[in-house]
Amino acid sequence: MSQFFEVHPENPQARLLKQAVQLLHKGGVLAVPTDSSYALVCHLDDKAAADRLRRIRGVDEKHHMTLLCRDLSELSHYARVDNRQYRLLKQATPGAYTFVLEASKEVPRRISHPSRKTIGLRVPHHKTLQELLALHEGALLATTLIPPNDTDPLNDAHEIRDRFEHELAGVIDAGACPLAPTTVVDLTPMGTGGDPLVLREGAGPLSTLGL
Repeated sequence: MSQFFEVHPENPQARLLKQAVQLLHKGGVLAVPTDSSYALVCHLDDKAAADRLRRIRGVDEKHHMTLLCRDLSELSHYARVDNRQYRLLKQATPGAYTFVLEASKEVPRRISHPSRKTIGLRVPHHKTLQELLALHEGALLATTLIPPNDTDPLNDAHEIRDRFEHELAGVIDAGACPLAPTTVVDLTPMGTGGDPLVLREGAGPLSTLGL
């Protein structure tokens, strides 16, 4: 049975989030709210947890995973970022953007894209998720919570618990999410003098990036 944590959306109770962090350290997969939709998250360095996350989501190792980071300094720990890329990242974080960058050596090879060696990175603006990341003291491996064979993400914590209560260690309920996907931008072309490539236009306005 999943543990269910009801937290205040603006002032999430630290004691509840600490309990959720303990589940992550024990190898659990959590459903958490973000500034786009609910996501599945687990500990970055736990292979069994990452495999479980993929099974719940119904994806294989070719699916592009995302790392949720507290801030830009943490993001640059997991990705190779040059000055030009950093300036663009600074304009848009925290926010509803996912950036594709070349993974650093700190990212396990089993997590980065198998052919491109890239990783999606995101600094969320969501208060509860930011508090969870701070208590966890490190990035979380994540993917949007879209059930297998579905096309839309889930947005109701009670429905998530009902559907995945035997597969998830916990569900954090901080209210409904906007249900608008992040804007996804591939920054790897900038490393060779090219321009950013917009892979998906979503909640994050392109004007913020000057695109």
